[in-house]
Amino acid sequence: MPVEEKNVVQKKHSLILENRKNLSLSGVSDVAGFDENTVTLITEAGELSVKGSNLHINKFSVETGELSLDGCVDSLLYSESKQQEGGFFGRLFR
Repeated sequence: MPVEEKNVVQKKHSLILENRKNLSLSGVSDVAGFDENTVTLITEAGELSVKGSNLHINKFSVETGELSLDGCVDSLLYSESKQQEGGFFGRLFR
């Protein structure tokens, strides 16, 4: 019997940080949590924590996976994805 292969196409993930104030991302699948000091995102490259002050999400499109935020960015930290079922809003409305 032939074995079926699944072709998994990973979306492209990119990050552009301008003057530590404007951050543009692609390849974002979910916003896991946010406040004005930390934004936690699920990306194609794993979980991304953006830390800083006065952080504000300007735009997020689930269809295209693009997100933009502004504020003072102090750090960007990638870790293995801990994606939970339903994402941020799924956990919020349990």
